[in-house]
Amino acid sequence: MSTPHAPNAFHRVIASLIPPGSRVLDLGCGDGALLALLRDTRGCSGYGIELDDAKVEACVARGVNVIQRNLEEGLSLFDDNSFDVVLQLDTLQHLRNTEDMLRETARIGRIGLVSFPNFAHWPHRLSVLRGRMPVSRSLPYQWYDTPNIRVATFADFEILARKNGLRVLESFGWHEGQEVRLWPNLLASTAVFKFERE
Repeated sequence: MSTPHAPNAFHRVIASLIPPGSRVLDLGCGDGALLALLRDTRGCSGYGIELDDAKVEACVARGVNVIQRNLEEGLSLFDDNSFDVVLQLDTLQHLRNTEDMLRETARIGRIGLVSFPNFAHWPHRLSVLRGRMPVSRSLPYQWYDTPNIRVATFADFEILARKNGLRVLESFGWHEGQEVRLWPNLLASTAVFKFERE
């Protein structure tokens, strides 16, 4: 069984956005580091959903409740308002049913938190101007072997949220271990949004 990784700076920032004692569902929870951090420092409870066998084992090693499931199958096993917070960190861009999953997040959770690579980050724009698809720390794959089946920008998500009746409560960018509040669509490699149903 692999050794789980320690929570990182990004996880600590995300944890600060989640009210203490919340019931949390983490979609694509990876090795369970964030859920363990929330349990240990914020008194949160809940579940992760993860498909990868090794990551499920890492969750179990941390004592994190995990359900092994493909997110493409949907979230019909959860009732409306089952959780206080639903997380989709670095998950949306891997899903074919992106908009459906966003609506499901808003259905089963009072608050949603998403993050995804920001395709409008200035080095990515420069790469496209040079005629090449971007390859960077946040988008580390070539166009032909990427697991990302969607690309989006900070501005794109704002439009999608409005279309689906979601109120953005907080948004910011993340780049090289730092929050980016000024011009995040240009200066941040990762977009972060906290939202609720209108």
